[in-house]
Amino acid sequence: MLIHETKIRVRYGETDQMGYMYYGNYAEFFEVGRVEMLRSQGMTYRSMEEDGIMMPVLEMKCKYIKPARYDEEITVRVILKKMPGVRIVFNYELFNEKQELIHEGETTLAFINMARNRPCMPPQDFQDKLSVYFSSDRLKS
Repeated sequence: MLIHETKIRVRYGETDQMGYMYYGNYAEFFEVGRVEMLRSQGMTYRSMEEDGIMMPVLEMKCKYIKPARYDEEITVRVILKKMPGVRIVFNYELFNEKQELIHEGETTLAFINMARNRPCMPPQDFQDKLSVYFSSDRLKS
């Protein structure tokens, strides 16, 4: 399992009249967390796209527990529970400054070969970098 945390401050333009973060902005927080997790492993969307692989989102789930509020620093915890194949599933937990769980989410993305526009396995470099977090999973199978 791989876990990574990123902190993001809720900006005024991301809130509604009540000072609560607009519900649609949680997807953007997911993306920031996901990108930073990959970056922490030496990988970027840009480098994968340059190698002909894109990662569109296939599905997103959200559970709103408490609102994120204007000017709060939110901790976005991204959890990768399984070694990815053609699909990769990211789980999210968002915490407010009091370390209260305020939101849970999940996104499923696919690896797509851009030249063929078909699903594919992740690049070998991607698999190699993540395999250290899932080596015990392979021993169980």
